[in-house]
Amino acid sequence: MKLSLGPILYYWERERVLDFYAQAAGWPVDIVYLGEVVCGKRRALRFEDWLEVADRLTRAGKEVVLSTLALVEAESELGAMRRIAGNGRYAVEANDAAALNMLSAAGDASFVAGGYLNIYNGETLDLLHQLGARRWVLPVEQSREMLAALQARRAPGLETEVLVFGRLPLALSARCFTARAHRLPKDECEFRCQDYPDGLTLATREGNRFLTLNGIQTQSGSSCNLAGALPELAELGVEIARLSPQSQGMDEIVRRFRATVDGDLTPAAAESQLLAYLPDGVCNGYWHGEPGMAWQPLACAD
Repeated sequence: MKLSLGPILYYWERERVLDFYAQAAGWPVDIVYLGEVVCGKRRALRFEDWLEVADRLTRAGKEVVLSTLALVEAESELGAMRRIAGNGRYAVEANDAAALNMLSAAGDASFVAGGYLNIYNGETLDLLHQLGARRWVLPVEQSREMLAALQARRAPGLETEVLVFGRLPLALSARCFTARAHRLPKDECEFRCQDYPDGLTLATREGNRFLTLNGIQTQSGSSCNLAGALPELAELGVEIARLSPQSQGMDEIVRRFRATVDGDLTPAAAESQLLAYLPDGVCNGYWHGEPGMAWQPLACAD
């Protein structure tokens, strides 16, 4: 099984992003996704900067994929998407129907159907493959039973990727929740999301962490950890396990997943050790067909 590093979902300053990928070049991951997925106003790096990062990672032996926005709200964002879709050098992860249209119209047979697309049945999977997808990413709310059903339907040669670590992207909105929290209008947000490198906590009245606000994106309050499910994923024919970046401890997180995939660390040990890098809690409920925020450790797994 290969490991992939998903796109950074938060708004980090330019030097922090560049330093992150300079380190990632030496990490034992096989695939790296680059680009802005959440908000078109976040432009710490230009398109040309992303291509330079992609070139450096390619020289380090990584497969690079350029990711598109998951919610397009302006013509300027469509223009940026066209540049990504027509880059001619790297595969593209389509996270929106507009990107699908651009890629399929261009006859691109190497795109990735991203996790923001609604892939819930075999008919949709077949359609995406016919449009040219060579890989698809399981939506985070699907269970192992749903994955098994889709795996039984997928076309030969179509790869499957599953998010196994990180806060779960749950929803997108035209409103910016981070700006709202600071009583600012969206168009004058002052880029306050830069103050929250792992998102802004939304707690219940009782003080329990409930969700994470990331600009226009709503994420799970705790982080998903499917290290214990890696053997099941392999049995189901999943080729790629995705890790979503967080601001701290990512190098150690990657190494533990790599050791587990390579058989040098047991899934139970990895699941337990990774808890040290999840100060905001852990979840895996969706995988077990339960509420997403639930946590079922491997020793208790059904």
